[in-house]
Amino acid sequence: METDRKLFFKNAARAVIKVGSGVLTGSGGLNVEIVNSLSRQICELISHGLEVLLVSSGAMAAGQKKLALAARPDEIPKRQAVAAVGQAGLILSYENAFAHYGRQVAQILLTSDDLSASRRRYLNARNTLHTLMAWGVLPIINENDTVVVEEIKFGDNDNLSALIALMMNADILVNLTDIDGLYTGDPRSDPEAKQISVVSDINRNIEKTASGMPGVLGTGGMLSKIRAARKATVAGIPMVIANGLQTDILLKLFSGQKHGTFFTPADHKLSNRKSWIGFTLKPKGSVKIDDGAVRAILEKGKSLLSGGITDVEGDFGVGAPVHIVDGRGRRLAAGLVNYSAADIRRIKGCQSRQIAEKLGEKPYDEVIHRNNMTVLESVVSGR
Repeated sequence: METDRKLFFKNAARAVIKVGSGVLTGSGGLNVEIVNSLSRQICELISHGLEVLLVSSGAMAAGQKKLALAARPDEIPKRQAVAAVGQAGLILSYENAFAHYGRQVAQILLTSDDLSASRRRYLNARNTLHTLMAWGVLPIINENDTVVVEEIKFGDNDNLSALIALMMNADILVNLTDIDGLYTGDPRSDPEAKQISVVSDINRNIEKTASGMPGVLGTGGMLSKIRAARKATVAGIPMVIANGLQTDILLKLFSGQKHGTFFTPADHKLSNRKSWIGFTLKPKGSVKIDDGAVRAILEKGKSLLSGGITDVEGDFGVGAPVHIVDGRGRRLAAGLVNYSAADIRRIKGCQSRQIAEKLGEKPYDEVIHRNNMTVLESVVSGR
């Protein structure tokens, strides 16, 4: 298992590195020493041929410190103003640090809509990132906190980093935080907690070990990192959670040293489009299926036919993303529907040959074709 970890780091051609607020900020605002250290390490990795995309938190925390605020404001406009102040200082610090090593950086601010609202916007974002890397410019990515509202939030940068890794077909995702990895309990309050070196199955027990308590400056706790690891590993991308405050942690990881908690990936990578369907699009509803359809999808790799559908939730149109759930409500897959919610309600439980008499036409045999479906069963197993 540890040999596999070394091989993943050794063979990685492209990495997404996420740095949390707890790493980047100190009592005086941005920790410039840490920013300089991370920049030096990333530049060294790039000089050895690794492509890097950096997902950086810290704007809100930096703005809070810069404005000498004792706590984050409760009002959304004030919080967004604080992020605007902090983002300017954050990117300037990175620009100065990377310039010392002859490396240019680019600021990329995204909302969830940029990746999920349309395939075209998603591809535009991906093409921009590809172009920057081709030019030798390091993309520094953050959520656009200054304009984001709840409906278009990624949730936190742990989730954003996983989505970027999927979008860019990264070979590894590194999540740097202010503790050494995942423990059997919360090491801040449990002296008996032991670090978990390798996780090969993200199940209910693993989730129970993760603390959902956010840090003072960040928005995501260990639980959000576990959820990011789940997305990445199901798509075939390994992830490691490691301590970003440890000296030269990135160089140590990519030299094969054992640090942090390593999450082993699925055997095969998902295609970019399947990753987009399964993990980036926001479902507009769900279709419930019977046990026969569950077996057909999970064991035989079949499309979803109307005969296996027992219920529909939501009001959506043709082409909408939906979740496929079993009788217990477990999310088994996500897919793009060939029929509207209203039409699916009319044809649920019917054989495909009966669709025409129910609807007056039969444009498709499948309600969701296998090519437009991403299986998530291993994501929710154990829940």
